Amino acid sequence: MNASVAIPSVLNLRPEAEQAPTSGIVDVFTYGRSKPGIIPLWVGEGDLPTPSFICEAAARSLAQGETFYTYQRGIPELRQAIARYHEQLYRKAFDPERFFVTSGGMPAMQIAFRLLSGNGDEVLIPTPAWPNFAGAITIAGARPVSVPMTIDEKGWHLDIERLEKAVTPRTRVLVINSPSNPTGWVASHEDLRAALALARRHGLWIVADEIYGRFIHDPALAVDGRAPSFRDVMEPEDRILFVQTFSKNWAMTGWRLGWIEAPPALGQIIENLIQYQSSGTPVFIQRAGVAAMEQGESFLADQIARARRGREIVGRLAQTGLVALPPPNGAFYAFLKIKGATNAKDIAFRLIDEANVGLAPGSAFGEAGEGYLRLCYLRKPEDVEEAVRRIGEALPRLVA
Repeated sequence: MNASVAIPSVLNLRPEAEQAPTSGIVDVFTYGRSKPGIIPLWVGEGDLPTPSFICEAAARSLAQGETFYTYQRGIPELRQAIARYHEQLYRKAFDPERFFVTSGGMPAMQIAFRLLSGNGDEVLIPTPAWPNFAGAITIAGARPVSVPMTIDEKGWHLDIERLEKAVTPRTRVLVINSPSNPTGWVASHEDLRAALALARRHGLWIVADEIYGRFIHDPALAVDGRAPSFRDVMEPEDRILFVQTFSKNWAMTGWRLGWIEAPPALGQIIENLIQYQSSGTPVFIQRAGVAAMEQGESFLADQIARARRGREIVGRLAQTGLVALPPPNGAFYAFLKIKGATNAKDIAFRLIDEANVGLAPGSAFGEAGEGYLRLCYLRKPEDVEEAVRRIGEALPRLVA
C-alpha cells in the first residue's frame, strides 16, 4: 500500500501540482500486478492485444519513414476517417474540421479543461466518477465539485436537482460521462436534455465523455446499437466538447491515441494547446487509427459480445447475498456494493492477497463510491468465471 509522501515546503511547488490526487486504482494495480496467477480486473481494458491489421498499418508507416513532425490537428486522413465513423454512427454529416487528434483520451481531457477552466473556477462532476476527471481539473487550477448520483435497485440516476443546487457563480463546466465508468449508468435522452437545459440556463460548457458509447447492454436505451448521445439532442450553438479515445473499442490502450470534437471556430486555440502539450501525435500511430476506423467493426462487435458475456457471469455475485449489483446498462464494469464494507480499499488489497483477484476500490471514484469495488469484465469468459468463483469464496471472510 502506498503511503503519502510529505513534500518539503522549501521546494515551493505550485499547489495545483501538489494537490493532484493519487490514483487509488494505480495503488492497487501497483500492489498486485506482479503477483503470480493474479486475475487483473482493476483497470479499464480487456485482455486482447491490438488486432494485427492495426499493428500492420503502423509498421507500414514506420517502414515508409513517417517519423517526422506532422499536423498538430492530426493528419487529414485520420480526421476524415473519424468524421466518416461519426456519420455512420449518428447518421448525419460531420465536418472533419470538428475533430482534433490527441495523444490519448487523457490529453484530450486535459486540453478540454485547460480550455474551459482555471484558477477559481469550479467544475461539476456527477459521482461516482473516473478519478482522472478530478485530477485533470485540479492540475488546470480549477476545483472539482462532486455531486453524488442517486441509486436504487434499478441502478444509478443523474440527480438534476442536486446539480442545480451545486451551481455557483464560479461554475464553468459540467462533466457528463455516459455510459459511465465506473457504474455502467447510461444517460437516457431525457437525462441528456435535462443536463443540456441546466447548462444553457447557467451558461456552462459541457465536457462529454461518451467513450463507452458502443458498449450498450439495455435494448430499451439503445439507439441504432449505441448509447444515447448529446449529438441526438443538441443544437449547433450548444457549448459541448466531446473527448474520445481509440483505447476501448479497438484494444489500443497502450497506443495513446484519442481526439477532441469541438466547434471548428476553436480550431486554432486547440491546435495551440496540442502544440504546447505534445507537438502532435506520431504519424505511424495515426495510421493505426485510420485502420481501426476503417477495418475495425468486426473486432469491435466481438468486444461488445465479450463484454455482454462477462456482464452475465459477474451478475452471479449477487447470489452470494453479500453483494448488491444492479445490472450495468453500458460500458464494461460492474460496480459492486459489498454489504457491510466500510473500507473498500482494504477489501481490494485483501482480495489480492486472499483471492488473487485484482479489483479497483470504489473509494477511488469519490466518496459516493466508498463500500464499492469496480470489476472490469471485458475478458475471456473463463477468467471472469474463475474470478467470480474466487471472490464468492473470499467475501464471507472479508466482511465477517
